[in-house]
Amino acid sequence: MPDRKIESAMAHWAPRFTSQGVDYNDFVRVTSGLERWDDWLDAWCESGDLHASLAKEAEDNGRKLTAGEAWVRAALSYHFAKFVWMVDMDKYRSAADRSVAALREAHRLLDSTAERIEVPFEGGTMVGNLRRPVGAKKPPLVFLFPGLDSTKEEFFNWENVFLARGMATLSLDGPGQGETGYFTSIHPNYEVAPAAVLDQLAGRNDIDLERVGAAGVSLGGYYAPRTAAFEPRIKAVCAIGGPHTFGKFFAERPAISQETFVHHSGAKSVEEAQAVANRMTLTGVAERITQPFLIIFGKLDRLVPYQQAEQVAREAPTAELVMYPEGNHVCNNIPYKYRPLAGDWMAEKLEVRE
Repeated sequence: MPDRKIESAMAHWAPRFTSQGVDYNDFVRVTSGLERWDDWLDAWCESGDLHASLAKEAEDNGRKLTAGEAWVRAALSYHFAKFVWMVDMDKYRSAADRSVAALREAHRLLDSTAERIEVPFEGGTMVGNLRRPVGAKKPPLVFLFPGLDSTKEEFFNWENVFLARGMATLSLDGPGQGETGYFTSIHPNYEVAPAAVLDQLAGRNDIDLERVGAAGVSLGGYYAPRTAAFEPRIKAVCAIGGPHTFGKFFAERPAISQETFVHHSGAKSVEEAQAVANRMTLTGVAERITQPFLIIFGKLDRLVPYQQAEQVAREAPTAELVMYPEGNHVCNNIPYKYRPLAGDWMAEKLEVRE
């Protein structure tokens, strides 16, 4: 019998895993025999090792496409091994590093445009992955913002939605996220991070910095509109499954989600984390958003109440709300609906030229 934390992880995030590229059969194989949350990371790392070995075998046989695809699966397995897993932070860091390394191998084999972007930030180095559509001379750029304990290593297939529509992507590990989270904590004023990246990118002639969008998922659905409100270089914004005021429902989040927020916010207790969550609000902020603004939400979301999206839509003057009645958190149970919508809408607003 799985313990409550495993039951919670599977109930809340199974569609998230598969929509991001974890094979359903892998999900069933890895999780079906698990009974203790303590064993979650090791089981998923074993799955990552399996795909890494398949990748190496395929490349040794000259099958670069097969190898690259296997490295993507390995990166996802290592990433989700440590996802909201706060049991042993040394093992957490090891899995995270393996995910970064695996995705770098995937980029080497599958996307010659992929580039690691490093930006000085608060005494350390903020990291993102930049990819560009094949054949485009100066495409618009879309920032992709992860959520709580999500990272750029989760986004290879999400990036492809925008790349296929002629847009470059920059998946960012912002404050409290991924590699950047090794030396920072969550910032309620997240906009300082993409602003620093845009400053760093200034002067490049391979992307059009006059046409920059931002799309965020889950807590990234707070970061994206927050960034648009304070950063005029953002020309269009899409929030998917994001909150209006995170602190309002923080106490109702699953225990593993609360523990993860405590860690990434730099708090020493749930009470301190609640205080940080209370500062993460679009009150007085949403009204500043003048760019085209698409909100995508699932009415069956069990992690963020759908009324939060309705509140953002009421307060933001340019907001367009698409509420899927059957959608769960980030609508990951219907990716074939929300992803094309987000990609097509962003391409139209950034005036992608065929």
